Amino acid sequence: MYERKIPLSLNCGLDLIGEVLYGKWKIRLLWFINEGHRRPSELQRKIPGASRRVLHIQLKELEEHELITKVIYPVVPPKVEYSLTEFGKTLLPIIAKLGKWGDENEERLRNVIVKRGASTSAMK
Repeated sequence: MYERKIPLSLNCGLDLIGEVLYGKWKIRLLWFINEGHRRPSELQRKIPGASRRVLHIQLKELEEHELITKVIYPVVPPKVEYSLTEFGKTLLPIIAKLGKWGDENEERLRNVIVKRGASTSAMK
């Protein structure tokens, strides 16, 4: 059984949102589910850099945090679809703003990220 090495710190809204959205693909998963990509295979195609296992774990966490729901249809083979909850939909304007900020600062952010990658490689 997994046991945290560092205790949870839930003292403010930023701690809470970090706990709920921490994970490389969670914001993208929420966005793509909202766009209508609801089947696991569709989400995998939208995020080819993510492993199936990691996507499954992050989808499960989003479900546990009540941001998405999972419906399993009783057919052979089983069909699974995800959708946003009303609570999950409240994040969409925030995600859209983050995306807009990223677009507006794309060049600067790319330069900083590339520069950081180069300095990290030089340290090895």
